[in-house]
This record gives sequence, C-alpha cells and structure tokens, in this order.
Amino acid sequence: GFVYVYFTYGMHWCANLVCGPDGHASAVLLRAGEVVSGHDLARQRRPAARSDRDLARGPARLAACLGLVGEHSGDDVCVPGSHLRVLAGSPVPRERVRTGPRVGVSGVGGDAVAHPWRYWAVDEPTVSVYRPAVPRRRSRR
Repeated sequence: GFVYVYFTYGMHWCANLVCGPDGHASAVLLRAGEVVSGHDLARQRRPAARSDRDLARGPARLAACLGLVGEHSGDDVCVPGSHLRVLAGSPVPRERVRTGPRVGVSGVGGDAVAHPWRYWAVDEPTVSVYRPAVPRRRSRR
C-alpha cells in the first residue's frame, strides 16, 4: 500500500506500488493511466502531450501527470490525504488481459522474451506502444 517513486536514466520519475508485506520484494510499475478529472492540471504538467490519451501514456508520463517526485516515495496510497490514492474498482476481466515483453529491456538479466512481465488490458488506448530495446554498442578498448 505504499508508493515507491524513483528517478531513472537521470531524466524521469517513475512509480511502483508496493503490494506485499514488509521485507518481501513485491511491487508493480505504474505503466499508464487515463486522466478522468483534472485535465487542466494534467496538461500543465505535460504540455508536450499531443492528446488527452497521451497525457499519462507511459511510466514517466504518468508520474509527471500525477506530479510525483522523490518526496512522495513512501506515501501510503490507501489513506485519505496522500498525494497518490488507490481506490477500489472493478478488475479487468481475465480474458482482456495480455502479457508480453517489457518495453526497452534487453541484455543479461533483462531478457524481455523469457520474462514477459508487461501486462495490459486489450484495446486500452492509454497503454504505451511496445518498443524493443536498442542494443547498446560495446565500446572498443
């Protein structure tokens, strides 16, 4: 029930929801979202978004849209007054859930094909498009 906000690639904030008991590694990356209210504030935070669909399409865009930064890491998302709040909702029916390779992950320990840890709902327009990782060139020394 806590959010873990971290800075990645020296450029973007991203957020995971910690969903297990203390002492056990268990978190889910918030990949995308749909802005259902507060569109004006979301557009201020994401002025480069070309459409409402793109406001929170992708982990870094979602964090920016929500105004999440490092000081929010550790916030309890289940209590009123938290910057980010998780509310009960209707689960996506299992037949509408797909899984596949993670975006931009490759190399040792990041074998996206062997570990299809990216989940999404079929026909969800806010889910970011899959892009394979660009292999890094080895430096010559």
